[in-house]
Amino acid sequence: MKPRKIIYLEKILRFMAVAILKRHRPKIVGITGSVGKSSAKEAIFLVLKNNFKVRKNEENYNNEIGIPLTIIGAKTGGRNPFKWMLVFLKWIFWLISPWGYPKILILEMAIDRAGDMKYFMSFIPLEVGILTNISSSHLEFFKNIKAIAKEKSILVKSVPANGVAILNTDNPFIREEMAGIKAKIISYGFNENAEIKVTDVRFNYDENGNSRGLSFKLNYDKKIIPLRLPRIIAKHQLYAALVAVGVGEYFKVNMIEALADLEDFQSPLGRMNLIFGINESLIIDDTYNASPASTLAAIDTMDQINAKRKILILGDMFELGEDSESGHTEVVKSVLEGKFDKLILVGSRMKKAAQNLLGSNSHIKSVLFFDNPNQAGKIIKNIIQKGDLILVKGSQGMRMEKVIEKIIPEIGNASKVLCRQSKAWKKKEFVKN
Repeated sequence: MKPRKIIYLEKILRFMAVAILKRHRPKIVGITGSVGKSSAKEAIFLVLKNNFKVRKNEENYNNEIGIPLTIIGAKTGGRNPFKWMLVFLKWIFWLISPWGYPKILILEMAIDRAGDMKYFMSFIPLEVGILTNISSSHLEFFKNIKAIAKEKSILVKSVPANGVAILNTDNPFIREEMAGIKAKIISYGFNENAEIKVTDVRFNYDENGNSRGLSFKLNYDKKIIPLRLPRIIAKHQLYAALVAVGVGEYFKVNMIEALADLEDFQSPLGRMNLIFGINESLIIDDTYNASPASTLAAIDTMDQINAKRKILILGDMFELGEDSESGHTEVVKSVLEGKFDKLILVGSRMKKAAQNLLGSNSHIKSVLFFDNPNQAGKIIKNIIQKGDLILVKGSQGMRMEKVIEKIIPEIGNASKVLCRQSKAWKKKEFVKN
């Protein structure tokens, strides 16, 4: 149950946001899904920013407080009443000012419980709705994945008939929810029937054998366009580019210009980013959050990249509800059946899954167990060799970015390349379980 102060704050911010939306009537692009929301948001912003004045959520401003603040164009006041006064003054400014407000808002929307999306749709009039993916993230508060799909699909079902719904039709749960959508549907994915699809994906390498992005063919509107994204290493990250193409087409952006802008696309911090590590190693930083689906996708990406040694560092996954044990077992089993040189597991859930699968062999040298990320980082630092490829992933609460802090060349560089580096986040410890 939310504290009464938070409930009052949400109601006030909602009133303020509604007033601004009625005053300026921007076109709104809404994005939801279990994974891929932030990447889609960043790709869409790249495609639109040179043609329109655009605003997007920053940081984690994707909830009942953050979305109204994004609409207002302000930062949270936290516990400081003077900062909240600045929010109020900014709101007054946008109510008075007849010009300067963004023409398009790109709003990423995260939900935790049933009713959250209905709340957002009660005051946010969408013109474009995007559903990126459905998986077991946040299953703790839902009965099953179908319940998650039903809740998230409220976003695309709220788009009016003159708008557009852009859907990842590789996902079977999304396909099941297509009935009831009033808007024009644009499908995207790797499947043959998708209107915007990817084929012929290839990994690129430099002269030293290091991964340098993906090249692929974009198939859309009876055209086949070769494209390379030098800062993207995972196939599932290409979904964001496909979404951006669909949004660009809807807003009549020149497609040649849009594709050129997409070459600068890179995922937000902590989402499948390549970082240089100590001893000339390479780190795949996917520490922002984790679910079984996103972890398996990250492992699949690592399997396809050439490297002398491959080290997997996986932390516990939270908010899986009754599927927690099966989800951790699925991930660990997949790893044990694949090829790796070192497997490092952080947290009690990962440890339990591995011990159940390995039995009396759980002491083997290629598998190491740690209780927390700080401990793991200190020990792992001593085993990294030249040319190693290291994947680090875990749920937000596990703070797996603390592992990477220990294995990058300069600790002062952490704020530039890692997620959750603000003072507030640095004070938070990992979730003990």
